[in-house]
Amino acid sequence: MITKCLFPVAGYGTRFLPATKSMPKEMLPVVNKPLVQYGVEEAIEAGMTTCAMVTGRGKRTITDHFDISYELEHQISGSGKEAYLASIRDVLDKGVFTTVRQREMKGLGHAVLTGRPLIGNEPFGVLLSDDLCINNGPGVLAQMAELYRQFRCSIVAIQEVPEDETHKYGVIRGESLKSGIYRVDEMVEKPDPADAPSNLAIIGRYILTPDIFDILQDTSPGANGEIQITDALQTQAAQGCVMAYKFKGRRFDCGSVPGFVEATNFVYENYYLQD
Repeated sequence: MITKCLFPVAGYGTRFLPATKSMPKEMLPVVNKPLVQYGVEEAIEAGMTTCAMVTGRGKRTITDHFDISYELEHQISGSGKEAYLASIRDVLDKGVFTTVRQREMKGLGHAVLTGRPLIGNEPFGVLLSDDLCINNGPGVLAQMAELYRQFRCSIVAIQEVPEDETHKYGVIRGESLKSGIYRVDEMVEKPDPADAPSNLAIIGRYILTPDIFDILQDTSPGANGEIQITDALQTQAAQGCVMAYKFKGRRFDCGSVPGFVEATNFVYENYYLQD
């Protein structure tokens, strides 16, 4: 039902300088696989096989990763090292990759709006590679796609965070419909803990209906002078319906150095060593 996923990958990754001076933060490896590939695999598992990349200057490595490297293929053909390409070959066989460039960094809402020509008039997923989600069962986007079949409206993934960390996230307040599912009444971008409507924070997984594009077109800059997807979703919630879903799985904040190190250790100990 939902076949496209948007990947905003134009950010600078300043928290990882100097490593990200010439390498996209989305290409930072968690053990032996870049962050963005984990996200693409999650999207493809959910049936979102068209992956739309909103890139920026210096991000060519990302598009090159999701392409064939003829020289490398030739050099290791027939050797034991060829097995290391299995996961990316599987992604290339199953996925279709499109790109558009975000010329200015004006916030996540602006990045989503920039991707409009790649999405068209249909519901779509949005995945932020900074948030690495590990699941033994269906991935987060697959869980949300199943919910979309029921609610047919925009859905955001949420998790509880410490109250003193609400200033890092978009935060929701909503009516609990059943365990882990809320109808959103209010969304606030990066509120001070004293002003936060709850401790339910939005993480980097969304399913959006296509009317979000027109709303974003009319959304004024908000927090940090940027066009915030949270503000557009608040408008959408007031006009109709937005759901929030407390997902199953473990999320690592790989946009921060401690979270990235934690994710690397977890994947190494629980997956890499098991192979």
